[in-house]
Amino acid sequence: MATYENLLLDLQNGILVITINRAEKMNALNIDTVREIKHAVQQVYDDATVKAAIFTGAGAKAFVAGADIAEIAELNDVTARNFAERGQEVFSMIETCNKPIIAAVNGFALGGGCELAMACHMRIATENARFGQPEVNLGVIPGYGGTQRLTQLVGKSKAMELMMTGDMITAAEAKQLGLVNHVVAPEELMETATAILQKIMSKAPLAIGLVIECVNAVYDKDENGYQTEANSFARCCTSTDFVEGTSAFLEKRKPVFTGN
Repeated sequence: MATYENLLLDLQNGILVITINRAEKMNALNIDTVREIKHAVQQVYDDATVKAAIFTGAGAKAFVAGADIAEIAELNDVTARNFAERGQEVFSMIETCNKPIIAAVNGFALGGGCELAMACHMRIATENARFGQPEVNLGVIPGYGGTQRLTQLVGKSKAMELMMTGDMITAAEAKQLGLVNHVVAPEELMETATAILQKIMSKAPLAIGLVIECVNAVYDKDENGYQTEANSFARCCTSTDFVEGTSAFLEKRKPVFTGN
């Protein structure tokens, strides 16, 4: 496993927990941390022993409280575009990963932190979590995909309000809006995220990956989502997991999936 300065990685029973470990900076995303996240996500892709992943933040105050403002203050028109595109690339890797990734949000998820959470396939939040895209307070806008994903998750009107006012919302409101899947007590956060992933990991891995691909196709303007679904359904039906799943159902036993 690679060595990281700003992340902690812990692989247990197929679930890789990736902790943003900059508690003294409220886990703010600087350039080096984003680069390390890219390497960690690549491990999720490449390591067969990794079946799923969880992103969370060190400490009790923040998941990720935003980007590193000192770095942002130095950007110009050229470096700013590169800054945004690098972050978008990394967060797209998370969104399109064929293994399930959950954000376990333990506190503030603001700016880049909200964008990181939204790139994950699901979000579990503690009762004290807060979400927001306050970039307008700095004279900029979200740059890591926030304008796109927040709109997809909560709708155009509410996304406009949140991004133009810069307001924070509670975990309860985030759940009501569809931004968060579950809200739990802080001590239940990792247990809940792990339980959901364990349930998903008991299903056919190929089918899980294709669900992710097909759902993402809904938002891809260059892709016919229905055709993607039909192609994916056909692909499933040529897999050994399909044979195992249908046989197990007919034989009234639990299936043993291999991902093939």
